[in-house]
Amino acid sequence: MKITVSTVVAAPVAEVWRAYTSPEDIKAWNTASADWHTTAASVDLRVGGAFSSRMEAKDGSFGFDFAGEYTRVEPEHCLAYTFGGRVGLVAFAPGDAGVTVTVTFDSEPTHAEDQQRAGWQAILDNFARHVESRHGQAG
Repeated sequence: MKITVSTVVAAPVAEVWRAYTSPEDIKAWNTASADWHTTAASVDLRVGGAFSSRMEAKDGSFGFDFAGEYTRVEPEHCLAYTFGGRVGLVAFAPGDAGVTVTVTFDSEPTHAEDQQRAGWQAILDNFARHVESRHGQAG
């Protein structure tokens, strides 16, 4: 089953793209809740290139790597990737209100669909806040 989440980011597409693909930015926004953080991130932004984010509970009780390989890279337009035998696609669509970022991914069987959707949406909303706060400082 595919799950889709999206948000609108009030910033230019170049800034949105950079924040989505920059390891330093990823470490700042890649969390679904305040009790988690991303401690490391790497990006080899090319078809066949690997990416990885280390996500950990701040209390040290649990952590995991979200890792995969890019299968399509179209700067400021889309990213497609594989991860753990699943597929993900991120689309960037500029519009009057900002850039709509839509993430579609294959669900996994361990967690309920609504739980997966909520987690990925929370991360994407955190991404939007991060970019908008940086855009406001730069603008």
